[in-house]
Amino acid sequence: MARPKRAKYIIVTGGVLSSLGKGLTAAALGALLKARGLKVSMQKLDPYLNLDPGTMNPHQHGEVYVTNDGAETDLDLGHYERFLDVPMTRKSSFTAGRIYSQVLAKERRGEYLGGTVQVIPHVTDEVKAAILSMSEDDLDVVLVEVGGTVGDIESLPFLEAVRQLKFDLGRSHCLFIHLSYLPFLSTSGELKSKPTQHSVKELRSIGIHPDIIICRGPMTLTPESRAKIALFCDVPADAVFSAVDVGNIYELPEKLYEEGLERKVSKLLNLGGQEPDIAPWQALVAKQAKRSKKVPIAIVGKYGELMDSYKSLKEALGHGGLPYEAEVEFNYFNAEEVRPDNVAKLLKSAYGVLVPGGFGIRGIDGMIAAIHYARTQEKPFLGICLGLQCAVIEFARAVAGLPYANSEEFKEKGRDNVIFRMTGWYDPNTGLRAIRDPSDDLGGSMRLGSYPCRLTPGTKARAAYGVDLIHERHRHRYEFNPRYLKTLTSCGLVVSGQGPEDPLENPAMPRPKLVEIIELADHPWFVGCQFHPEFKSRPMNPHPLFKAFVGAAIKQNAKKS
Repeated sequence: MARPKRAKYIIVTGGVLSSLGKGLTAAALGALLKARGLKVSMQKLDPYLNLDPGTMNPHQHGEVYVTNDGAETDLDLGHYERFLDVPMTRKSSFTAGRIYSQVLAKERRGEYLGGTVQVIPHVTDEVKAAILSMSEDDLDVVLVEVGGTVGDIESLPFLEAVRQLKFDLGRSHCLFIHLSYLPFLSTSGELKSKPTQHSVKELRSIGIHPDIIICRGPMTLTPESRAKIALFCDVPADAVFSAVDVGNIYELPEKLYEEGLERKVSKLLNLGGQEPDIAPWQALVAKQAKRSKKVPIAIVGKYGELMDSYKSLKEALGHGGLPYEAEVEFNYFNAEEVRPDNVAKLLKSAYGVLVPGGFGIRGIDGMIAAIHYARTQEKPFLGICLGLQCAVIEFARAVAGLPYANSEEFKEKGRDNVIFRMTGWYDPNTGLRAIRDPSDDLGGSMRLGSYPCRLTPGTKARAAYGVDLIHERHRHRYEFNPRYLKTLTSCGLVVSGQGPEDPLENPAMPRPKLVEIIELADHPWFVGCQFHPEFKSRPMNPHPLFKAFVGAAIKQNAKKS
């Protein structure tokens, strides 16, 4: 077997304050390097002690992004995939909690031969092993984003690990980029470089000397500011770059290309490759600028206090509007405030209604009220994960004569739980079945990752996708209860997509295949899916369901106007 090539690593750190855009900047740089013909991937190192973001509150942390292989990760991996159009994996996301758990597991197994387990070398070696594991994928370049801000105590083991990594790999195989904040002081009319100087000083105090500095701010660096930062931060002036605020994140590849960032990185790491073709990014931005109509979509959910909770959803809706030169307006409504007596007033002006995923009983009545309104008023509707489950409950209660229909999640001993907790899972990669232990911890009791789904001919879902077999990403514990399949379909519910079997403990008595997509034949466009299609939408390749949903919303509104 041929030995994989030795990947080169770009380590991206951030200073002064959080939310500077390290992930977006790194992803845009990765897109430029990929456009050079290089094989590129990315990795996120997060300093928090959770094993993964899977059980973290979306109000605090934002959305949980799910990879094909079932990893629950930080939302930055969504940026990576949307910019690079390369699937991330479990190796693309490591938290401090995951690193420490691996170290402690080794200690329990006696792999340290009874020695004292310490941050250096044991934790730092584990971090380096996690980073170097990316080389197994035969990559040219790996961009590694170190989460947090330089100076945070929890980031220190990661920073020490990457400091050692450059020594281990050599300067020609490892490069440091530091993203810092460059404020503009309106009273003096100046860009202030002191925050960047202090940030780099902090970084150098722990042994990391940045090769490139990127200054995030409201305007381009002046030659004087660039020279000053170069002088006081001890880097060449041509290694200091601007990252100007943009109104559209997809402008970043072109902006960084104009700055010459990717050329400097390629020169320092001797990457080679062709001149990148940025025309697709320019065409995308131009297409977005041409959007001539607004399409208001009502999102009835329960995590809207932090809009990053629906980051991929918002992006996917935007992608879905591009084929129609339409700008989708993301109008959020807190499900707890939606009631049967006010739902018409709240949602009347929306072209379509979307109920996203979530967990728990909070806000469910509002979601069901919104779904009832969309169904009876012929508003195009898309339900995702919990949205599908609420749509099934609403249909069962209002159409199928099951007034006590519910979910086992909300009422464990309910009279007609049309949604139930699955008892088994199916591994699409190995074909193996196993039984979930109901006592599993919350992070281990879900169907996660990519699963196959076969579409039903003649349905809206089949028309949207244009193929018979699809693979979509899941993140849920509860499913459509197949015991109610015949009852609900006899009343008009259409099952337009089915996935793998959910085995009982007795393999000789398999359940019907899991319901993945439902729809209504007598409605302009009413579709619910158990998976999360937003995770696979790309700016240059909108997801079929979002494209079809937005198109139906535009068409139905025109018909009613």
